[in-house]
Amino acid sequence: MKITDQKVLFDPALQAEIKERFYYVNEDYLGRKRQFFENSGGSLRLKAAVEEKARLEKIPDCPERVHDTSMMLKQIKANGMRDILEVIFGAKPGHGALVTELTASQCMFQIVRTIMENAGFGTNAVTTSLEHPSAFDSVQYYCERTGREFRVAMASPKTGGVEIDEILSRVDKNTTLLSVMSASNVTGYLFDIETIAKEARKINPDIYIISDAVQHMPHGVLDVDACGLDGCTFAPYKACGIRGCGYGYVSDRVAVMSHHKLLAKDAKEWELGTFPHPNYAAITAVVDYVCWLGSHFTNASNRRDLFIEGMNRIHLQEHSLLIHMMEGTTEVPGLRHIPGVSVFLDSADDIDRDLISAIGITGMDLTQAVAEYYKRGVTVFERLNTSLYSKRIVESLGLTGCIRVSPLHCHDTGDIDDFLRVTAEIAHEFAR
Repeated sequence: MKITDQKVLFDPALQAEIKERFYYVNEDYLGRKRQFFENSGGSLRLKAAVEEKARLEKIPDCPERVHDTSMMLKQIKANGMRDILEVIFGAKPGHGALVTELTASQCMFQIVRTIMENAGFGTNAVTTSLEHPSAFDSVQYYCERTGREFRVAMASPKTGGVEIDEILSRVDKNTTLLSVMSASNVTGYLFDIETIAKEARKINPDIYIISDAVQHMPHGVLDVDACGLDGCTFAPYKACGIRGCGYGYVSDRVAVMSHHKLLAKDAKEWELGTFPHPNYAAITAVVDYVCWLGSHFTNASNRRDLFIEGMNRIHLQEHSLLIHMMEGTTEVPGLRHIPGVSVFLDSADDIDRDLISAIGITGMDLTQAVAEYYKRGVTVFERLNTSLYSKRIVESLGLTGCIRVSPLHCHDTGDIDDFLRVTAEIAHEFAR
């Protein structure tokens, strides 16, 4: 779907119904009024996902049995696996394999390790300076372990992303692995993964290509088949789901590589131990929700098609909220128009990105600013170069830090206005 500067918001009735499907949209756990604009750190929870996990956690039965309850649990797993692989990741039926861990970071390390230890070619691996530590560090670590050169494509402080040419300049016929995230978790910058993968394979047809999609998948569609990815990771807790599980996709050629597995199981089996059926039920609840959204805009019956439409509508809603947050109204100025507020890495000509903004308040300590937001009922987060998760990323963007503002599609323009009023109040009081 082509995104323009046009605002396409959910109608009020649908927006109200969406809000009702989430916990704590406009108040915190203690019942205090609150705007939670820290969804990139862990999103607001879909009620159905939490309820499904709680319902099934009550069941003590082992799913590896043949009675009715166990067979039900097996079906929940089968549905969940299909939803993750085919609906969320976009893999063709029967293609690829599912990697399951406690976190998406663990999935990334498993995928990188397997490729780097088993690929029988190549002397280098490539990633970018904007990657989450799980992606960046895993590639660096296994380069050291396997004696390969570690190459890093550098970010552009002008765009908040990494230019395609910069990435491709690091790739050659001896590149084993290319790891590029789908979207920046600081700037929201969207990487054109399909083009990057296509062009990289012109240089080296055998290259393995993976993507950390943890940031992007709650906000848009990624198709591992169309992009030709060999690996991809996803974290439900950042996509309206639950904590305690991370998922990865691996292509057929990676799936059969030597990896941690129970020897009696199929070569493409990556799951160790008994599967957590409540977690699979929770992710199916998230997919059900997105498909429900999609059903308001299409007559399609295919689950993947409904999911794509739902995610496209989420992206349109969030794109509209981003424009509103930047520009505001005549009554409530947007971030670009509040004296004392700096919008970092702002690209007025290309606002097609995930719903994230990196800002600062002139002369104000970022940690202090976040505390002032919290006092006023708004939760945001500071990304600082003193943090092990942020240092490399923010410095590669030419910053020492920023305040990350990340609403979600269940928010509306009234929520954005509340945030803008608080921002103007803080800037008026503290900017110098």
